[in-house]
Amino acid sequence: MFTALGWPGFAELSLAGLIFLCCAAFLAGAVDAIVGGGGLIQLPAMLLLVPGGDLIYSLGTNKLAAVAGTAAAARTYAKRTPVPWRSALPMAAVAFVGALGGAMFAAALPQAVLTGVVLVALIAVGIYTWRKPDLGSVEAPRFAPARQTQVMVAGGAVIGFYDGIAGPGTGSFLVFLLVGLVGFAFVGASATAKIVNVATNLGALLFFVAAGKILWGLALAMAVSNATGSVLGAAIASSRGSVFVRKVFLAVVVALVASLGWKLASGI
Repeated sequence: MFTALGWPGFAELSLAGLIFLCCAAFLAGAVDAIVGGGGLIQLPAMLLLVPGGDLIYSLGTNKLAAVAGTAAAARTYAKRTPVPWRSALPMAAVAFVGALGGAMFAAALPQAVLTGVVLVALIAVGIYTWRKPDLGSVEAPRFAPARQTQVMVAGGAVIGFYDGIAGPGTGSFLVFLLVGLVGFAFVGASATAKIVNVATNLGALLFFVAAGKILWGLALAMAVSNATGSVLGAAIASSRGSVFVRKVFLAVVVALVASLGWKLASGI
């Protein structure tokens, strides 16, 4: 159970370690599909074991599993929830480019400063959502169709760039952009956010694949687990509605604030 499996692509992981990571991936997929924030579960789980002995293998393997999960969630949402494809696809394309650019500049940005900025932004997002109980309960577009696409594309570029820097909470920021600024209901925002998040994850994944920093056996096992959780999470969100998704959103934002606050305070 605790002896190294010795399987190619698993970095001498034990059976117990593999089960632990697959369970974390399943839970992360379910949470991420509902409202984003699955990275709070999956990546920390990997960092407890550090398969491959180097942080970059955890980052690369995590990203491939996340791509599978967001893609599965996007497919499930598309079957159950109307998606504004004319706005969502341009937003996803620009977010993909933004993620590539963010990955290029990741090393040049002080992580402590970035963490502080994101922490303040998340606190503001949480307070704003909490103080407006009707926010995102129904669809309330704030822009004409052409202007809406422009706003979504601009937001996708910024958040995609942030995701390329490996910032936490990308899915939650996408949901809030679509709910708080564009006027989507929470379920529709989650559906669109998943499509865009697939693009940002793919943009960052390109770098890890090119660098050869993915443990393919472990990544595929976690991808299946994450995708399974994502299908379940998307189905729950679609059936429970925007009020339920709003509650999960607030819970995830609080967890993100706590996680980033601890990270900033401990100097990690």
